[in-house]
Amino acid sequence: MITYGFARRLYLLLLLIPALFALFPFVYMVITSLQQTYELGLVVDFSSLNFNNFTTIFKNYDFVRYFANSAIVVILACVVNSLVSSLAAFGFAKKNFAGKNSIFWIYLATLMIPSQVILVPMFVIIRELNIANTYLALFLPIINAFGVFLVRQFMENVPDELLEAARIDGSGELRVFFTIVIPLVKPVLVSLTVFTFITTWNDFVWPLISITNQKMSTLTLALSSLQGNYATNYGLVMAGATLTFLPPFILYLFLQRQFVEGIALSGIKG
Repeated sequence: MITYGFARRLYLLLLLIPALFALFPFVYMVITSLQQTYELGLVVDFSSLNFNNFTTIFKNYDFVRYFANSAIVVILACVVNSLVSSLAAFGFAKKNFAGKNSIFWIYLATLMIPSQVILVPMFVIIRELNIANTYLALFLPIINAFGVFLVRQFMENVPDELLEAARIDGSGELRVFFTIVIPLVKPVLVSLTVFTFITTWNDFVWPLISITNQKMSTLTLALSSLQGNYATNYGLVMAGATLTFLPPFILYLFLQRQFVEGIALSGIKG
């Protein structure tokens, strides 16, 4: 007879196996980043592990500047996207105006347009606006209908009676929005922030197209400069990849509970 304890251990073992497979690429990346190697393989000389690759990256490749560029772009993207998406979602969820539903569905339809299709028009726009090689050009394309849809689904569950009570007490629309609505939708804003952070931090194609000044490069662009024309120090590349991977990973570790809560509750209604 199979006991409960044995079944539980078997269940945990079955979960552990895929977890190890999922973790292996990250462990391999970190171990390789501590080696000076021009070939990829599973044989590791642990006696030769050191942090020389990380030192080289910061000394010779100006990764501090690239890291700062990515951090600034991500912070601006998260703040502006959260603010714009929540304001638009508030209008769609709690305001009545002619053609509201039609405009919302047309807005959502823009998500079906492949991002590659609009790369050239976006580049032409930023060039004509004379904002190329700026942080503004790097984060503006991140703002899209997805954030509005996500926050709007959550705002649908905010009681209208609560907002009406605040208006009766004399609160203006902006005060209602910032003091009542925003605190109630905090979980979904955390989820949107995580999505925005990861999307912006890992973006490669748009910075590659919109940036011509190397000093404005982000970490993802800087990683491509670590590959040699004839030989590549994979330890150096993996060190850059490790530094690029850590910020979104740490962010998710701290916000994972709010992230899961926001995703779960935003799909309750609508």
